[in-house]
Amino acid sequence: MRMGRISALLRLTRIEHSAMLVVAVIAAELLSGGLPGTYILLLSVLTPIFISMASFAINDYFDIEVDRLNSKSRPLVTGELKPRDAVYASAACFAIGIAAAALINTAALAITVVFAGLAFLYSYKLKEIFLLGNVYIALSMVIPFIFGNYVVSNSIAWSVLLISLMVFLSGLAREVHGTIRDYGGDTKARKVRTLPRVMGMQGAAAAALVLYVAAIAISAYLFAYVSPFKLNLVYGAPILVSDLLLLYVGIGYVSVAKQKFYEKTRNLSLISMGLALVTIAVSAIAYI
Repeated sequence: MRMGRISALLRLTRIEHSAMLVVAVIAAELLSGGLPGTYILLLSVLTPIFISMASFAINDYFDIEVDRLNSKSRPLVTGELKPRDAVYASAACFAIGIAAAALINTAALAITVVFAGLAFLYSYKLKEIFLLGNVYIALSMVIPFIFGNYVVSNSIAWSVLLISLMVFLSGLAREVHGTIRDYGGDTKARKVRTLPRVMGMQGAAAAALVLYVAAIAISAYLFAYVSPFKLNLVYGAPILVSDLLLLYVGIGYVSVAKQKFYEKTRNLSLISMGLALVTIAVSAIAYI
């Protein structure tokens, strides 16, 4: 019973997503001046882990009716956890994440508090407002880079800025794909005004493809001009694979336009972005 509850809590908070955030923070630290001491490094990875867990928990609390339609295996839908469990878990994780940031520096604390607040507002209302919810999620993928940068530096590094823009564009594209995939539940349960409702499914898919292509262009610019990625094969080879996967998904949403394809490629873009994050982190250490 206890192990089952722990497993349900980990699924509620989507702990697997935290690994990507940790990689992003460490990559930004490496690109912005180098890793901090062990104590600050530990705090800098604990902060995004717990803020992410809190964000997913509170999102499931507000989205329980949507999940009854779209994700019937979610812990609140199956009854493995009660709604109050999600509230308690979210509050505890928010508190731990903010406390960890407070021990780093003022900039880290400010960034953490702002995005913790936005995470709550997103789940409560922002996701129902046209494009704002999607923009927030894309920003949540970027903020670990900004956070990691300001853990070790007082100014934003050019490479971190470009990476942040690349991740934002690809993250926003992935979010648009999510609104296409979850169109039925979003519109029935919460009446969410998403891009597919405004532009149609094909229009939204085309917009996502444009965003992916823009992100890919930035990845190519990094390889051509920006150190430590310039002509760095440690970066160039994996990022090419990542870009091709994103193109496959983006073109597929435009041309295939079937729910079966959407579900089949649900995690493919996530895998691609994860590969890109690891590549960025490794490239900051090893240069060929």
